[in-house]
Amino acid sequence: MREVHVNNYKYEDELKCFIQLLNKTALKEIGVRDTVTIENLPRDSPTQEEVANDVIRVNVRHSQLSASKKLYDIIITPIADLIKANELTFVPEGPFCLVPYAALQDSNSSYLSDSFTIRVLPSLTTLQLIHDCPADFHLNTGALLVGDPCFKQIIYEGNLLVQLPGARKEVEMIGRILNVSPLTGEMATKDEVLKRISSVALVHIAAHGKMETGEVILAPNTTRDNPQPQEKDYLLTMKDVIEAGLRARLVVLSCCHTARGEVMAEGVVGMARALLGAGARSVVVTLWAIGDQGTLEFMSFFYNALAKGKKASEALNQAMRCMREIEKFKEVIYWAPFVLIGDDVNLDFKDISKLKQVDILFTRSI
Repeated sequence: MREVHVNNYKYEDELKCFIQLLNKTALKEIGVRDTVTIENLPRDSPTQEEVANDVIRVNVRHSQLSASKKLYDIIITPIADLIKANELTFVPEGPFCLVPYAALQDSNSSYLSDSFTIRVLPSLTTLQLIHDCPADFHLNTGALLVGDPCFKQIIYEGNLLVQLPGARKEVEMIGRILNVSPLTGEMATKDEVLKRISSVALVHIAAHGKMETGEVILAPNTTRDNPQPQEKDYLLTMKDVIEAGLRARLVVLSCCHTARGEVMAEGVVGMARALLGAGARSVVVTLWAIGDQGTLEFMSFFYNALAKGKKASEALNQAMRCMREIEKFKEVIYWAPFVLIGDDVNLDFKDISKLKQVDILFTRSI
C-alpha cells in the first residue's frame, strides 16, 4: 500500500476542502451547474477562502492545469507505476465520492476512461459482501423496465411535473433490444414497481429524480378517497427499496442526480447505496443532470454492448467512446455522468427476456 500526501496542509480538514473546491471547479469546467457539498466540517476547520489562498501558494506547479488534470495529478499520478491492469476500482471517501473519474485527464489530455474501465465501491465491506453472496442469489431472468410515468396529478415542491417523452423513446428502444414491451404512463405506479422489483435480474429506471437524494418519482398510487396524491404515493425512497429487497444483477437509474445523497466521510448515503444494500449486485447512476437526447444515444450504445456480452464496465466505456465520436455529444457533460457502483456483471439477454412480461422505469431531474 502506498500512502500519498498532498502538499503540506496547516489544517486537519484542509485536504477535504481543497478536493471539494477542486471537484466543484472541474464540474463547472465540464458545464455542470448544480453541485453538492460534503458533510459539515468541524467548527475550527478552515474557511473556503483560507483553503483557496493556501492552495494558490502550495500548488504553483498546478497553476496552468485544468481542474480535471489537477485531480488526475493528485489521485492517479502518484500510483500510476503500480497500475498493471486495465481496470480501476475506486473506494472513495468524503469529497472523492463525486469525482467524475472517467473524465480526469493526464498531462497529454487523455481521459482516464481511454485507458481503463472504471467502477466505484462504497466500501471494501461492500466488495466482501458481494463476493460472499451465494452464486444463486442474484437472478438471471426477467427485467423491470418502466418509462415516462404519468405525472399529471403530481405537484412537487409547488410545481407541476412535465412528462418525459424522451424517456418513453428510451425504454421503447431498450424494449426492442430485449424484445419486450415497456410499461409506461399511468401503469408505472409506485405500487406496481415495488410489486415487481424483487423478482427480476435487470431494473432500468428513467423518470424524474430528486436532486438531493436520487430518489425516483413514479406515477402515483391514487384512490377515490385520495384523489390528490401525497409524496408517499409516488416517491420511490431508499426505505422503500430496502424493505422490498432486490435480487437484480444490474440496476440502471437513467435519471438525473442518482449518484447523489448525503456525502459523509464514509461515502454517499443515497439511492445507489440503498439499492446495493437491498441486494442489487451493481448499479449504474448519474453524477449530474442528463438530457433526453444524449441519454437516448448513450443508452443505445450501452445496451447494444451489453447484448454482445460485454461486462457493465466495458459497455459503459464503449458508450463513452461512441458518444465522443458524435460531434454534438463529444463534450464531457454528455458522456461522463454515468458511473458503475458495485460489482462488474455480465447479462445474458436471452435469459433476461425469458419472462413473459418485462417492464421499464425512467428518471430525469426535477
